[in-house]
Formats: sequence, structure tokens, C-alpha cells
Amino acid sequence: MHKVRAAVADRFYLGELALGRRLTLMLTFNALLIASAYIQIPLPFSPVPITAQTMAVLACGLFLGPVAGSLTVLAYLVEGALGLPVFAGGTAGLVKFFGPTGGYLAGFVLAAFVVGHLSERLVSMTYTRLLIVLTCGSALIFAAGLTGLAVFAPQGNLLEVGLFPFLPGALVKIVVVASALSAYKKVRQSI
Repeated sequence: MHKVRAAVADRFYLGELALGRRLTLMLTFNALLIASAYIQIPLPFSPVPITAQTMAVLACGLFLGPVAGSLTVLAYLVEGALGLPVFAGGTAGLVKFFGPTGGYLAGFVLAAFVVGHLSERLVSMTYTRLLIVLTCGSALIFAAGLTGLAVFAPQGNLLEVGLFPFLPGALVKIVVVASALSAYKKVRQSI
């Protein structure tokens, strides 16, 4: 158990941090989520735009851990539900949870928790294991998203409008988040 705690503390988790610093980091990642929603590419054949949100969600789980990461994402969703313009392209409202992107939004919380949980459980986090953990998180977002999108997608075209166009970007996002953690670890070791 001591090895696991040492590995977790070494990887930036918030368990040992003072409450003020913990909240500051959660607010910082919340701002990252909001900013990532404004990076969007609408697709003419899909009601779901390409955004950087999934990258921010994966980073929340990985850097903040399962509880703080999923609470940060949940706070972001509550902000949007209450009318703050934090969703893709500056949209907001509870209605977003019942539209084509609602499943993806719901999957964000689960993905942040699972990514944080899996990465916390691995004593030795190799780059390959990190890619696998992030791929699991991304797969959860797609699974939840496709479940919600099934109501809105043309019959027989669910994967064409909700999965296939997003896979190349998902791979890039996974590599970016994994590389960010690797870079952070190198910087931290040199200090």
C-alpha cells in the first residue's frame, strides 16, 4: 500500500495538498474545460461538433485523481445546466443534456473518475499503460455519447455521425494528455 501512495503522491494527486491549493487546481481545470469547449469544429453531417473537451476531461481525471477530477467535471456540467455559456461553442442550458450531445456530457464524469481511478491503481505508470488508461476513458465517453446520440442519429448511421469522424482526434488527444503528464513528471524530477 505504501508503494501505491508514493506513486500517487509523486504523480500530482491532491490527497496531500492543502484545501486552498486543491480548490485552486480544481478551478484551474474547470477553466480548462470551459476553454476547451470553445475550441470547436462543427461537422455538417453530425449534430456533434469536434471539441477539445474530451482532452480536458481526460486530463482532469489523470492529474486530479478520481474524486477531484470527477467533481471538477461535475461542477462544469452544473455550470452549463444553470445557464452559464460553458458548453461547446458557448451554449448552455439543461436542454443540452437531452439533445444529441447529452450522452457525451454524461460520459465526461464517468471518464474522469475511471481515468483517475485506473491511473491511481497502477504503481508503475509506463507510457503504454498511460495510453491504455486514457483510451479506456475516451471509450467511455464514446459509449455514453453514442447511447444518447442513438435517439437523434439517422437510422443505421450512428457510428458515421458519432464515432468514426472523432477517432483520429481522440487518438491525438490521448497522446497530448499522456505527453503532458510525461513532461510534467520530467519537470518535477528536475526541480
